[in-house]
Amino acid sequence: MAIIQDKIIYMRYFLLLYSFLAVAMQPVIAQKSGNRALKTELIQSIDSILNSQVSNNLIPGAVILVKRDNKVIYKQAFGNAVLYDRNNNKLSSPEKTSIDHLYDIASLTKVVGTTTSIMYLADRKMLSVDDPVGKYIKAFESPEKKAITIRHLLTHTSGIYEWYPMYYRSSNKQQTFFLIGELPLIFPTGSERRYSDLGFTILGQIIEVVSGQSLEQFMQEKIFEPLGMKHTTFNPLKTGRFTKIAATSFGNPYEKRMVYDSSLGFTVKEIDPASWNGWRDYILKGEANDGNAWYANGGVSGAAGLFSTIDDIQRLVDMLLNKGMHQGKKFISAKTVEAFLTMDKFKNGLGWMMDPVNSFMKNGPEGTFGHTGFTGTSIAVVPKYKTSVVLLVNRQHTGLSAKGEYYNLNSVRQQIFNAVISASDARLTYVRRASDAE
Repeated sequence: MAIIQDKIIYMRYFLLLYSFLAVAMQPVIAQKSGNRALKTELIQSIDSILNSQVSNNLIPGAVILVKRDNKVIYKQAFGNAVLYDRNNNKLSSPEKTSIDHLYDIASLTKVVGTTTSIMYLADRKMLSVDDPVGKYIKAFESPEKKAITIRHLLTHTSGIYEWYPMYYRSSNKQQTFFLIGELPLIFPTGSERRYSDLGFTILGQIIEVVSGQSLEQFMQEKIFEPLGMKHTTFNPLKTGRFTKIAATSFGNPYEKRMVYDSSLGFTVKEIDPASWNGWRDYILKGEANDGNAWYANGGVSGAAGLFSTIDDIQRLVDMLLNKGMHQGKKFISAKTVEAFLTMDKFKNGLGWMMDPVNSFMKNGPEGTFGHTGFTGTSIAVVPKYKTSVVLLVNRQHTGLSAKGEYYNLNSVRQQIFNAVISASDARLTYVRRASDAE
C-alpha cells in the first residue's frame, strides 16, 4: 500500500513539474517560433528582390550574406557571374554565380583594405590619424597642403581632387603619387566633405612609407592572412590561384565618358581627351575595373583594385562587430575600432560612411556604418542589432544604358536593408515580449 501511495505522490509531483515547465517555456517556444517565421519571411523577401532583378536582366547576378549575432541568417548566390566572353559575345552557357566567386570590390578597397591598414598602424602607434601628411610625404609640406592630416584623407575633407584621370599623365604608382602631390587643392582643408579617390591613393602611399612594404604585401601579411581572408587580393590573375571571378564591364566606357563628357563634371581643362588612347577593349575579368587603379597604378591602389569573396569580407565585418576581436584574440583594440566608427560633423566615420541618408543603410539605427563600390558591391553593418548585410553585384557586366549610365542599385540595396532592419526590429519585439512574459 505504501509503495502505491509513493507512486501516486511521485506521479503528481512529475505532472506538477511538467505543467510548470510547460508554462515557463511558452515564451521561449513562442520566441523561437517567431524568429523562425521572421527568418523565413526575410529570406523570401530577399529572394524575391534579387530573383526579380536577375530575371528582368537588370543585373547579371549577385551574392548576399546576412549575419546576426555571429550566426549566418542567409547566404545565397543568384544569376550569373559571366554572361559574355572576352570579345563581348554572349555565352551560350553563362557561368553561374557561386558564393566562392571573387568580385572586383572597387571602392570597398578603401575600407576593407586601406582603412583597416591605417587602423592597424594607428593601433600599434606607428602613426596617428592626426599626423600631418607632410610628415610622411614631402609634397604635402607645401604651404597649401601642410594642414592636411591623415584624418582629413580618411574623412574626404582634405581638399584634394575628387577624381582625376591620372593615366593621362602617369603610368606607375610613383608617377601617380608625385602627380597628386603637385595638383592644387579644390577647396580649403576641413571646410567640407567631397569623396576623393585621390585622397585614398595617398593613404596607400603613407602605408608604404610607414611599413616599409608595398601596399599589396602589407595588406596580405598584416590584414588578410591574420583574418583568414585567403581569397582577397589585388591582381588575382597574377596569383594563378583563382578561376572563379565575376566579370565587370567591356573596357571602361563610363570612365571614358567622364573624360570626354563635360556634363558629368569631371573633365579637366589641362587634359586633352584625345591625347591618350590606352582604353581596354575587352570584357574585364580579374583586372581592376577602376581606370586609375589599373592604368596608372598596376592594379594596386588604396582607392580601388581589391578582389574578394562574400565570406572574406564577412570575416573583416565580424572583427569590427566584435570590437577588434578575431577568433578570441585581439586583432585591433576596441578603443581604436570605436575611434574609427565615431561619427564626425559630416556624419561619417574614419573611412567608413555613417550618414543614414545613404540608400544602402538608409535610416539605420545610430552607429550603423558601411560603404559601397562602383562595380555594385556594398557593406552595411548595424551594431545595435549585431547585424550585417554584404551584397556583391557585378552590375557593369550588363553594360551602359541608353543614357550612358550603369544600372542604379540604390533601390535594391535599400529594399534589402529595410527587410533586414524590419526583421531585426520584429525580433527585438519578440525578445522583449518573451522577457515580459517571464
